This record gives sequence, C-alpha cells and structure tokens, in this order.
Amino acid sequence: MTVRGVHIQIEKLSHRYSARSPLTFDRVELEAQRGEALAIIGRSGCGKSTLLHILAGLMRPTDGTVRLDNDVVDKPSPRWVMMFQAPHLFPWMKVSQNVGVGLHFAGWSEEKRRARVTEAIKLVHLQDYADNNVQDLSGGQQQRVALARSLVMEPEMLLLDEPFSALDAFTRAALQRDVRSITKRLGINLVIVTHDIDEAVLMADRALIMAGSPGKIYDELQIDLPDPRERQDPAVQAMRARLMEAFHKAAGAPPPDGEDTHDAAKPASQSIQGIGAGGKGTTTTPRIMSAGTPADIG
Repeated sequence: MTVRGVHIQIEKLSHRYSARSPLTFDRVELEAQRGEALAIIGRSGCGKSTLLHILAGLMRPTDGTVRLDNDVVDKPSPRWVMMFQAPHLFPWMKVSQNVGVGLHFAGWSEEKRRARVTEAIKLVHLQDYADNNVQDLSGGQQQRVALARSLVMEPEMLLLDEPFSALDAFTRAALQRDVRSITKRLGINLVIVTHDIDEAVLMADRALIMAGSPGKIYDELQIDLPDPRERQDPAVQAMRARLMEAFHKAAGAPPPDGEDTHDAAKPASQSIQGIGAGGKGTTTTPRIMSAGTPADIG
C-alpha cells in the first residue's frame, strides 16, 4: 500500500464564535501521521465538530494553527474532503453524475471523468446503481454516493462528521467497515467525529477523548487491532471496555491544566438511533465549497 495521506499538526488551537462568546475549545494540541485513522469522541457541546470544520478549512480558529504537511489550513481544498451527517446530493442527477460533479467543475475531459467516476463507484460497491436517480436509493446507498463523490478527487484526507448517525444498525456497520478498508487501501488519513464508542473502536487507529467546556483533549487510546474488525470479537469488546473506562475517567477528571470547569463531560451514548432498514433517504441540494466538496447547509 502506498501511503499518500498527510501529516496533521494542530498547535494551541482555540475557538470562540464571537468576541463575547465563551470558548468552544481551548489550546488544543494534536498530531497525526500519514495514513492514520483518528476518532474524536465526546458529548455534544465539547467542540469536536467545530474542530473538524476548522481542520477542513470551513471555519477559522480564534487562535492557533492547523498545518497539513506544513501548509497552513485557512480554506477548503480538494486535497481534503468532508462528509456530513446528510449526504447533500443533487436530487435530479443520477449516481454517476453526482459522483462526477467535482471533476466536471475542475474541467476534466468527459473520457477521463467517466473512467474516474466508474472507479470510484466500484470502490463503494454501487456499480449496479450508476444510472439510477439518487432519490430512488436508500439512505445507506446515498451515503455511499457521497463517499464516492469525496473519493473521486483522490484526496489525502477524509473527514467524517457523524455521517452514519441516521442509518440503521446493519447499514451503519457495513459502512464503518468499508470506509476504514477503503481509506487504508488508498493510504489516506481518516478523521471521524462520533458519539459512538463502538464506531471509534471499529474505525480508528487512535481515539481522542474530548470533554469539558471549553473543550479539551483529555486522553487518547491507541487502538491496535487487526483488520477486519468485528463487533463481537473479544479483542474488540475488550478495547471498547478500555475506551469506555477512559471516557468515564475524562468525565470526572479536572482539566489537564488544572483549571476548574462546571460543565464536565458526561458519558457518550453507546449506540445511535437509526431509521428503519431499507427506507429511502432524503436529499438536499448542496452548494459547492471546493471541487467535489459540498457545503453543509441548513
């Protein structure tokens, strides 16, 4: 496998939404190696999604820097792409057209675009649906279209903001397995924000526990497990128990710098409620932030 991911370096990163707003998170430090899969877990309000948006170049920090291979991140780029909780597809387009929209705006020729789109659709196991309208697909299939659209640009990093939270348990498990497999096969970085302890264990090489208000990274756990990972595997269950214990400790621990906080983290939900299996998903028309990267709207 050729590793073509990025070296991530976050230094003393802080954020607040306005001058009068409280800090969302404070002086976050983080480093990740090329091709590493990171999971950031924590309760709602600790700032993990905001951190992910800053890493994607969709928001600016108040203080500190984010560097990818020594390049400061201050705007979106096709080098890194983000998947949101909703797939944000163009509802009037076919699967192949949705996947190739970024290549179209990037000026690729029709022949090269068709070849790359075919490869990306095959990668997510949707080759039998390439000519289907996306409105006719299930929620899980629509997320696979969004994944193919992200991968077609050959990014160096894939960012996931709880993209499987609205899916049924079986579809979610299949996507968790496939996304990890694909990113490892391509050698790219994966950063996922989640409330789900199981999801972190199944998808990540390392889990970061974020808690408090303002949010801080309290602890981390190396997830050194062989692939493929199965939820019922005793080693996976043991790692899950370790991560849950670390999460509970973070919930009751003082901040790393000794400051007092009145909004300690509470244990995260261990599972996420989904929609019925096989139900059709909904599509929302996106705005294009960069080549192949839809904006989170609404």
